[in-house]
Amino acid sequence: MKRVLILLCTLAVSVTVWGQGKINTRKYILSDFNDKVIQVVLTGNDLIDSGLRQEVVNIWTASPFEFCTMDRFETLKTSAQYYFLIAAESRFKDEENPGITFLSLLKGGPQAKDGISAMTEVISLPLMAAAGGSGRELVYLGPIIQAIQEYTLSAMESEKVAYGMEAWFNQNYNKFGKMKQLYLADGDISESVTEKQMERFLDEDIHIVSEADADKAFLEGGYNTLVGYVVAPFMPQNGASYCYKMLFEADTHTLYYIYKHKITEKNGVGFTVEDFKRLARKR
Repeated sequence: MKRVLILLCTLAVSVTVWGQGKINTRKYILSDFNDKVIQVVLTGNDLIDSGLRQEVVNIWTASPFEFCTMDRFETLKTSAQYYFLIAAESRFKDEENPGITFLSLLKGGPQAKDGISAMTEVISLPLMAAAGGSGRELVYLGPIIQAIQEYTLSAMESEKVAYGMEAWFNQNYNKFGKMKQLYLADGDISESVTEKQMERFLDEDIHIVSEADADKAFLEGGYNTLVGYVVAPFMPQNGASYCYKMLFEADTHTLYYIYKHKITEKNGVGFTVEDFKRLARKR
């Protein structure tokens, strides 16, 4: 009887979908991605805009692109003829005090008349603290743009990818992480991680170094090397703000790992014990 009821429910859903036309799944929504122009929205910050211009020209191959001002974005955002690559603060409802600037790929359309929060989001990756960057964002801006392009192209082909961004990126570490050297800036380790815990999880291929040496390891493009990059609000609020932790491969610029946690008194900014447990399990 239970199987019969499940079958009847499935048929009812199928009939409803058939009567209403094709469901607008994420894969379907992205099906026109290659054919639309990407408007790269300049921020007004000379350093970030210079980086955007350089990195997009060097990296973006998936579709035609143009650069536009924020005023131009406001004019074009309701047009379904465009996608937009834009740096903006978090739009996630569960983040009441985000304090983070994300690089987002959004799809234009009539719903944008209700504001940027109403636009269809393809992917958002953390770029820097909204209050201002440390300079490290310029090092990892290119890899973030690359990750956005690679993910979107894959999401066009797979509903699983389209609805599972973090899992798609993290599979890289799950498959190949144990073969890589890790460089983590000492300032990117949460203060909640004790020396005893560090001794438990560290091995000869995990290097805790200065911020400058971590970025140097990335910029030198070393083989088989992952480098950490952490993004959190400049002045986080416990229980309301989030911290994002990422690992990028130095030679390919591939994003291998991305997780976020809510910042609390127990878990501050940076890689936590839980991150080290995840990393250690795959090594």
